[in-house]
Amino acid sequence: MSKIENKSEIGKFLIKLTAITISIIIIINVSYNLIFADKLETLNIIFSLNEKENVELIKEKIRKEINRGLEKENMINDEDKKILFKLYNKLKKEFENFETN
Repeated sequence: MSKIENKSEIGKFLIKLTAITISIIIIINVSYNLIFADKLETLNIIFSLNEKENVELIKEKIRKEINRGLEKENMINDEDKKILFKLYNKLKKEFENFETN
């Protein structure tokens, strides 16, 4: 290989390397913004619960979810009902034992 061909090959390699590096940076940035940005914003709200505005915001969200649940015919599915019923029975037995002691 001559020096001119060698420089040409190195130039092509550097251009490809730069393009691949920029592509990887763009992919990481887009995936971060799509996946993690919303979740980080939610975590920031949760961690700043000492602020009155955030407490009111969470109260409103809870109220909306309760109202949406009340509008449905069945609030929970059958599997969850079974689990909750078993939990209820177990707690009931434990409280009965607590009262007798």
